[in-house]
Amino acid sequence: MLKTILVVEDEVSIATLLKYNLERAGYEVLLAHDGKIGLEMAIEHSPDLILLDLMLPTMDGMEVCKELRSQKRNIPIIMLTARDDEFDKVLGLELGADDYMTKPFSPREVIARVKAVLRRFTPVLQHEEEEPENVVYHFGKLQVYPNRFEAFLEEESLEFTPKEFELLVYLLENKNRVLTRDQLLSAVWNYDFAGDTRIVDVHISHLRDKIEESSRKPKFIKTIRGIGYKFEEPKSL
Repeated sequence: MLKTILVVEDEVSIATLLKYNLERAGYEVLLAHDGKIGLEMAIEHSPDLILLDLMLPTMDGMEVCKELRSQKRNIPIIMLTARDDEFDKVLGLELGADDYMTKPFSPREVIARVKAVLRRFTPVLQHEEEEPENVVYHFGKLQVYPNRFEAFLEEESLEFTPKEFELLVYLLENKNRVLTRDQLLSAVWNYDFAGDTRIVDVHISHLRDKIEESSRKPKFIKTIRGIGYKFEEPKSL
């Protein structure tokens, strides 16, 4: 079954080019040329991934992203921006975007990013014999089920974006191991961010807000100053 990509882009030439190259790569493509219609299409069609321009008429990309996340719709979102502005990138990530690309970009780069995101975000069920559905990471009141994309804290379901969940699982898989920001970028984002480790810090902050009793005094995800992060099981929970 073809994966569906929703492209929300008001520049017709860019939208057409993206549609052409994505379809050549084997994806079904939906187009929207303003934010409000893009939001409506995302809700109606639940695409596998959204390429979302930042500057849009009627409703900008930040608002679209914010609204989708507020509705607990965990569709992977790659933000497209013409501005090489750190504030835009960080704000987009804080609102729930999983990735960003700065224009101009090549069709090859877009396809590579889309493939990486879909490969990482699609629930992996093809290895059920090796990793049965009931695989669980259990740390006191925190339970995480990687193959079911589920996590619970004190039996209350937690909501994550796909990238947040993938980062959490990777930290759990490497419990008690110090991981540099560059290692996390390579393992979780699966490509070179040219040293832009702020994306890791933003997602770590999101995870702490959801799984820690106090994000300022984390028990699970520890900061290793000057290096990166480590997930450790507290001695007392």
